Parts: sequence; structure tokens; C-alpha cells
Amino acid sequence: MNKQEFLIKLEKGLNGLPKADIEERLVFYSEMIDDRIEDGLLEEAAVEEIGPVDSIISQIISDIPLTRLVRDKVKPKRSLSAWEIILLVLGSPIWLAVLLAVFALLVSVYAVMWSVIICLWAVFASLLGIALGGILWGVANIILGNGIISIAVIGLAFISIGLSIFVFYTCKAMTKGLLLLTKEIILSIKNSFIKKEAA
Repeated sequence: MNKQEFLIKLEKGLNGLPKADIEERLVFYSEMIDDRIEDGLLEEAAVEEIGPVDSIISQIISDIPLTRLVRDKVKPKRSLSAWEIILLVLGSPIWLAVLLAVFALLVSVYAVMWSVIICLWAVFASLLGIALGGILWGVANIILGNGIISIAVIGLAFISIGLSIFVFYTCKAMTKGLLLLTKEIILSIKNSFIKKEAA
């Protein structure tokens, strides 16, 4: 892919963003390719070294704040006529209630996912506390002469340590997954604003 094809594909992928942002990114990547060509690379190699266009587009979209996309999208392109305003006002008890219900449902599902992860981290902390307390109690009772029960408690403490290791990696993976899901949700919301604007 040469420089011109790269820039055309990049511009098509960014279609829907504010024009100033598109121009700024096109100039930036054009200069980046030119710098690499000046350093002795062939045009195709310079373009290839920058990376795939789709990942660059995703990175650019994720860097733009959602508030700016919403603000640019909400700006009216034309004034509303009187009958459109009347329909919006008369229909607002229905569409506003449905919109709020959907929003509340999505927020509650997201909050439930985070609360499950918080509960798992609490289980991890509890298992560590049980392990530490069990070892201390077992050692103290061995010193006092209660050997059999103390050995059993220390054994249970080591089981708690093993379970806490398992729960730790589970919690870590679930937290990482939910953070990635959050990033993907925000990126898809941004993409929906961009696609609507491009249409």
C-alpha cells in the first residue's frame, strides 16, 4: 500500500469525526510517512512500518473524548420546525421514560458485574485472613501443647492459601476482562456516534 492509498483509507475510516480532527490526523500521518521516506525507506515499507490502518483508526477513535463526540453530534444541523417540537414534547413522556429505563437497566447490569468482582476480591482477602489467622493460632497452640488440633488448623490454613492463589488469579482475570469490556463499550459508543454522523 502506498502513501496515497493509506491516507484515503484512513480518511474513510475517520469519516464522521470533526473535519479538523480528520485533517490533523491526515497531516500527522502524511508527515510521518514522509519522514520515514527521507530516512531511506521505500514508500510501501514506510507505510507498512506505521501499522495497519484499522488499528490506527481504532486508536484515534479511542483517544477522542466521548464528550466531544456527543457535543459535536448534538449540535443541530438545522432548526426544528414547530410540528417537530410539538411531537417531541407530546411524545416525551413515552420516549423519555423508555430511554431512562434502558439506561437504568444497562447501568444496573454493569454495577452487578462490578459487585461480583468486588465480592470475589473480598473472598480472596478472607481466605488470606483465614490462612494467616490459622497459622498464627496453630503455632501458638503447638507452643502451648495442643498439637493435633493445631496441625489440623495449620493444614486448613495451607488449604486456604492454595484456594486464595486460585481466587487471586480468577479475580485478576475477571477484573482485566471487565476493564477490556468497558473499553470496548466506550469504543462502540464512540463508533456509533461516528457512523451515525457519517451516514
